[in-house]
Amino acid sequence: MELLEICRRAKEASRKTARLDTACKNDALYAAADALLAAEEAILAENAKDLARGRENGMPEGLLDRLMLNDSRIGQMAEGLRAVADLEDPIGEVLSMKKRPNGLMVGQKRVPLGVVGMIYEARPNVTADAFGLCFKTGNAVILKGGSDAICSNTAIVTALRNALGACGIPEEAVSLITDTDRETTAAFMRMNGYVDVLIPRGGAGLIQAVVEQATVPVIETGTGNCHVFVDESADFAMAADIIMNAKTQRIGVCNACESLVIHENIADAFVPYLTRRLQERHVELRGDERVRKVLENAGKTGTDGLSDNLAPLNLELIKPASEEDWGREYLDYVISAKTVTSLDEAVAHINRYNTGHSETIVTENYTNAERFLDEIDAACVYVNASTRFSDGYEFGFGAEIGISTQKLHARGPMGLLALTSTKYIIYGNGQVRP
Repeated sequence: MELLEICRRAKEASRKTARLDTACKNDALYAAADALLAAEEAILAENAKDLARGRENGMPEGLLDRLMLNDSRIGQMAEGLRAVADLEDPIGEVLSMKKRPNGLMVGQKRVPLGVVGMIYEARPNVTADAFGLCFKTGNAVILKGGSDAICSNTAIVTALRNALGACGIPEEAVSLITDTDRETTAAFMRMNGYVDVLIPRGGAGLIQAVVEQATVPVIETGTGNCHVFVDESADFAMAADIIMNAKTQRIGVCNACESLVIHENIADAFVPYLTRRLQERHVELRGDERVRKVLENAGKTGTDGLSDNLAPLNLELIKPASEEDWGREYLDYVISAKTVTSLDEAVAHINRYNTGHSETIVTENYTNAERFLDEIDAACVYVNASTRFSDGYEFGFGAEIGISTQKLHARGPMGLLALTSTKYIIYGNGQVRP
């Protein structure tokens, strides 16, 4: 189907989805969840084609992990749709109502955005999440996934559309652009009048291209150069556990930790201990001069007084950090490490090199924790917790359509409220303006 026709039909569908009541939307979301599970075998077969092509093309391990589906992940996609169905419907909420001196009642009401366009890379789970959130908020969604996941996305959207059709709802409430050439993507970004907002989700190159080329309004989601700052009062075991989780639980996600900042007063004791923990998962550490010197000394002595029970240091996994490393999203078993002399220096370093996504401090100092929360410029700022919690499901949103790193309209994990707008509603009894 031609792009213009896809967008035209989505616009028509959005007029109808905007009028659906909550019960109807919830029933359809439950039906869509069941449809995903029923189509599991077909979806996995199509996903296997994408994975095989990705491996042939040399796709990095982190991106293959993003692309890969299995029984558990399809189950999570279905559960995400059910969770969204169980959330409170924001559409129709009257946010305020005030009486003016002339008798007019002026209020504000929450309404759908209309047609939401999603441009994203090899993340087939985004297909279901985006549909669920957009549909619950009365929007139609047009999906433009990358060529790497085209087979998976087609199978998922087919299941979702079948469920909508069975519920008597226009299938065009969710559409997939199957043409994967760049010209089609560029034209999609200029579909003003049909598409109300674009949300790009993927690597820095994709996001930058959409922001620069789109004439449709864009909600910018960001890459994740996420930091963990280990303050001098930090509990070492806690800090190491947080870093291991943030770095190695899943390497190919935007909320994984890519950069460490360590107070120099604890470097001699903490850095070798942490590095041995990281090397259990074969994580390469790219450190500044102080970090490397500490590790060289620890490698010579074979102990640091804390980690005698861990494996010896593998100096081949310790490399010098360059300026580029401080701002890099690796999406791999690599992490940078910078030492600082103070909280002020830590905050300045993180605010310079972060991507506005998620940052954490590990500390037992309440004042430092509060300062970190106040002074770090990011969508999500943590004290003594992993950055991996920056996720719509973990925040109680049921799912997310992306994590916004901009400051207009939406910031952080975007759930239902981020996919709504408002309009003023005014009640009168014959008033005319003098």
